[in-house]
Amino acid sequence: MKLIVGLGNPGKEYELTRHNCGFRVLDAFADMVDVDFSREDFKGVYAKFKLDDEEIILFKPMTFMNLSGNAVQEITHFFKIKTNDILVIYDDMAIKPGDIRLRINGSSGGQKGMQNIIDNLSTEEIKRIRVGIGEPKFGAIDFVLGKPSGDEKKLIDDAIERAALAIREYLIHDFQNAMSKYNGGGAS
Repeated sequence: MKLIVGLGNPGKEYELTRHNCGFRVLDAFADMVDVDFSREDFKGVYAKFKLDDEEIILFKPMTFMNLSGNAVQEITHFFKIKTNDILVIYDDMAIKPGDIRLRINGSSGGQKGMQNIIDNLSTEEIKRIRVGIGEPKFGAIDFVLGKPSGDEKKLIDDAIERAALAIREYLIHDFQNAMSKYNGGGAS
C-alpha cells in the first residue's frame, strides 16, 4: 500500500493559493486516475484505488498546513503504511515557479507542514515532490497565502501538471525513474 499526501489548507479561500500546490497536484492526479476524495477520516479527506494489486491512498490533511503531520501519522498507523511507501507533495519558496524537485529524503527546508510530518513520523526518510513557488517580494505568509497570476500562474500550473505526471511515473515504475524524468523545470 502506498500513501500519497498533498499538503494545503482547507477552505475555498485557500484553493488557488501558492500554499495549496500539494492539494492541487493530488486533484490533478485524481483526475488522471478518475477517483474522487469521497472519504473523510484521519483529520482529512482521501481516495483509494488499486494499481495492479497495490492499494494507493491519496490523502489531503484538513488540519491546516502546520499540523499536517498529525493527520499523516493517524492514517499511516491505521493502514500500517511503511515510511518508505509515503510520498508528500508541497510548495517550496526556494524553488523558482515552474520547477519541481523530487527527493528521496532530507530536511523540510523550513516548510512547516513537511516539518510537522517529519516530527510526527520521527524520520526525514520520506519521499517528496516540491513544487516551486519562488521567493516572496514581501512577507512570506502573505505570499504563500496569495494567488499567483499571469506568467507566474502559468508556470505553477505547468509544474502542478508535471508533478501529477511524476506521481504516475513513480507508481508505474519507481521513484528513481520519476526523479530522472521530472526533476527540474520545463516540459519533459
